[in-house]
Amino acid sequence: MQYVYTCLREAHDQSLLLLAGLVCLVGVYASFAVARHAARADEGAKRKWALIAIMAAGCTAWSTHMIGLLAFQPGMLSGFDPVLTVLSLGLTIVGIGLSVGSIIGSRSRPRRLIAGVFLGISITLLHYLGQYSYVVTGHVRWNYGLIAWSLILSIPLFGAALVGAGERRPAFRNWASLLLIAGISILHFFGMAALQLEFDPRIELPSSALSPEIVAPVVATVSAGLVLLALVGVRLAIAAKAQLARDRKKLRQLADLAVEGLAICDGETIDAVNASLARLAGCTSESLARKALSTLLPNVDISAIPEHEEEDAELLTTSGQLIPVRVLWKSVSVGSRQQTVIAVRDQSERIRNEHKIRSLAYSDTLTGLSNRLQFNEALASRCTEAAMSGAGFALFFLDLDRFKTVNDTLGHMVGDELLVRVSKRLSARRASASLIARLGGDEFALIIDDKGSVAEIAVVIIEVLSKPFLIDGSVIDIAGSIGISMFPEDGGDPSTVTRHADLALYAAKHAGGSTYRFYEQSMSVTAEHRRLLEIDLRRALSRDEFEVHYQPQVDPKTGKVQGAEALARWRHPTRGMIPPAKFIPVAEEIGLIGDIGTWILRAACVEASTWPHDITVAVNLSSVQLRDTSLPLTVLSALEASGLPASRLELEITESALMQDEALAFETLQTLRAMGIRISMDDFGTGYSSLNYLRRFPFSKIKIDQSFIRHAPRDQECVAIIQAITTLASKLHMSVTVEGVETNEQRAFTVAEGCDQIQGYLISRPVNGALLRRFLREQSQEAA
Repeated sequence: MQYVYTCLREAHDQSLLLLAGLVCLVGVYASFAVARHAARADEGAKRKWALIAIMAAGCTAWSTHMIGLLAFQPGMLSGFDPVLTVLSLGLTIVGIGLSVGSIIGSRSRPRRLIAGVFLGISITLLHYLGQYSYVVTGHVRWNYGLIAWSLILSIPLFGAALVGAGERRPAFRNWASLLLIAGISILHFFGMAALQLEFDPRIELPSSALSPEIVAPVVATVSAGLVLLALVGVRLAIAAKAQLARDRKKLRQLADLAVEGLAICDGETIDAVNASLARLAGCTSESLARKALSTLLPNVDISAIPEHEEEDAELLTTSGQLIPVRVLWKSVSVGSRQQTVIAVRDQSERIRNEHKIRSLAYSDTLTGLSNRLQFNEALASRCTEAAMSGAGFALFFLDLDRFKTVNDTLGHMVGDELLVRVSKRLSARRASASLIARLGGDEFALIIDDKGSVAEIAVVIIEVLSKPFLIDGSVIDIAGSIGISMFPEDGGDPSTVTRHADLALYAAKHAGGSTYRFYEQSMSVTAEHRRLLEIDLRRALSRDEFEVHYQPQVDPKTGKVQGAEALARWRHPTRGMIPPAKFIPVAEEIGLIGDIGTWILRAACVEASTWPHDITVAVNLSSVQLRDTSLPLTVLSALEASGLPASRLELEITESALMQDEALAFETLQTLRAMGIRISMDDFGTGYSSLNYLRRFPFSKIKIDQSFIRHAPRDQECVAIIQAITTLASKLHMSVTVEGVETNEQRAFTVAEGCDQIQGYLISRPVNGALLRRFLREQSQEAA
C-alpha cells in the first residue's frame, strides 16, 4: 500500500489526478442520472436514454483512465497505441452495456451482483488494455501482486455498486455511486503502481504512437461531453423530483378520498397514510410517516402476498389493540420509483355480523337456547369425544304436558311466553347440563355429563316445571315428561341415541306424563310394531279393510230403536279385528283420520238409507274434519249419494274438537244445522267449558259420558251430575242420550230421570250392518 501511495504521490501530476477524479465523479453522476431517467421514460424513449447512459458510463471509465495516464510522469518519452486505445473504449462500452442491460427491470439481488462483477471485469479490461496501449522509450515490467490486489479490492465494489443501485432506499442508491467511483480509483492506482518502467535510450517510440498532446484534446472533448451530460442529468433530476412531488400529492389526494385505509410505502417504510387508516390506527397521518410497516401491521410479510390478492391480518393501534383487517397491495410508479400501495379493510363489523348470523343460525330466536342445528352438531361432537375418552353421557328429551291446551285456550302469545319461562327455569339448572336446546314446539333436549345423577336431575327438572307459572294474570299449571337414553349403552352414534331418547319420551307421555323413563329394548319392539301398524293403516283404505259397526240407541221406556251410532272397525288381514282405541290415535297422528272419517260418513249414510224412515244414524266427527272448511260439502255429497234425508243424520262433536278453532267450528256447525242435520255434544261432562259451548253452539242433543252412568244410581255424586244435565237439557230444549248402560238398574234410573235415549251393552254391542238390519226387522215384527 505504501508503494501505491508513493507512486500516486510522486509519479503523477496532482492537478491532473484531481481532474481525473472530478471527471469520474461527474461522469458517474451523469450516467446514473440518465439511467434513472431511462427507467422513468416510456418504452419508446427508454432504449434511447439507456443507450446514452451506457455510453456515458463507458466514456466516464475511459476518460478517467486516460486522464490518469496523462497525469503519469514516467521520466521518458511516452505515447499511446491508437488501435488499443480505441479498442479499450469500445470494449468498455460493450461490457458496460451487457452488464447493465442484463439487470434492467430486475429486483433480484443475486442477478445484480453477477452483473456488477461482469461490469468490474469490463472496466478492469479497459484499464489494463489502456495501460498496455501506453508505450515509452524503455522497458515495461508488471507487478502481478498489485494487479491481483486491484482485482480483489475493486470487483466486489462493482458488484456491491450494482446491487445498491437497484435498492428502493435512496441511501443505498447514493452509496452505489461512491462504490463505483472507489472501484474505478482502486483499479487505476493499483494498476499504475503495478506498471514498472526502465529507460533505454536504444528504444524509440513507434511511429504510429499518439503523443499526449494529441490524446489530451480528445480526452478533454469526451470529458466536456460528460460535463454537459451531467448538466442534462441535473435538469432531468430536477424535473423528476418535481414530477415525483406532483405524483405523490396526487396519490395522497386520491388516497384521502378512499373510504378504506391506504398506506403508501417505499419498501417496508411507510411514506404516507390516508385519513381513514390513521383514524383506524388511532393516530394522525403524520405520526405514521417514515415508520416501519411492521409497526402498523405486525406479522405481515407483504412480499409473500400475491399482488391483488387479499389476506387476513391484524392492525396494531396506538392503544395496543389488535383489529382484524384484510390487506391487499399493488405496486405503482411514482416518478422514477416503484411504490407499494396497501389497502387495509377493517373487518370488525363483518366479523360481528358473522358472529350475529352464526348466533341466529345456531340459537332459538324465542328462548335464546341452542336450536336443533346446534344441538345436532354438539351431539355429534360429544359422541366423538365420549367414544375417544370412554366417558359417556345421558341425553334427555323433554316435552311439556298440557302445553297444547295452553296454546288453544290462552293463545299463542301466552304459549310463547310460557316457553320462555320454561327455558329460564331450565337454564337456571345449566350446571347439570353441558347443553340445553329447544328442538321446536314444546320439545327440549339436554346433554347430561354426570351419568351417576341422571335420575336425580330428571326428578329436579320435573319438580321445577310442575311449579305454577303466572303469565298475564293467568296461573298456568303444566308438567314435563322426560325420555332418557345413555351413551354408549343405548346407542353408539347420534341418530341411535336420539331415536332411543325419543322412544323413552313417548313411553313417559303414555305413562301419564310428569314422569321420566329410561330407554329399554322393549320400547324399540313396541315402536317397530307401531311403525308396521302405520304402514298397514295407510294401506287399509285402499284395500277396503275398514268396516262400520252400529250400536243401537233406544227409548229407555219402550225399548224402541230410535237410531244407531256408527263406529269404525278395522279388520286386519293377519291381526284380525283391531279396536278403534288402537288405530284411531295413530290415524290422528299420521293425518289419516280425515280420510277415514269421510269414508265412515259415506258408508253410514248408505247403510242408514236401508233402515226404516224413522231411524237415525249418528256419526262422530274428528277435530280434523271439523277444521276442514269443505266439511258441509262433504256431508252434502254423502247424503246425495246415499239418498238419506239430512234429518236422519246426526253428527257427534266432542269438546276437544271444538277447542281447536271455535270460530271456524261455530260457522261450520251453523251451516250443517241449517241443512237440517242434527248436532250432538259427545262425552258431555268431561270438559271444563261445556256450559259455555252449550250456550254458543247449535246442539240438539247431549250425550252423557258413560263414566257417570257406570256408578249410578249408587254414587250420589254421579246421580246429581246426571240430574243436573237432564234438567239443563230440558231447559235448553235438547234431548239427552246416556252412553254405557249395561244393567236394568241403570236403565230404570235413566227412565226415572227423564232421559230420552240410551245405548250400551244392555241393549246391544256394536254389530255390523247385516245384524243391525235383522235386529230392526225382529223389533218391527214384535211391534206388529
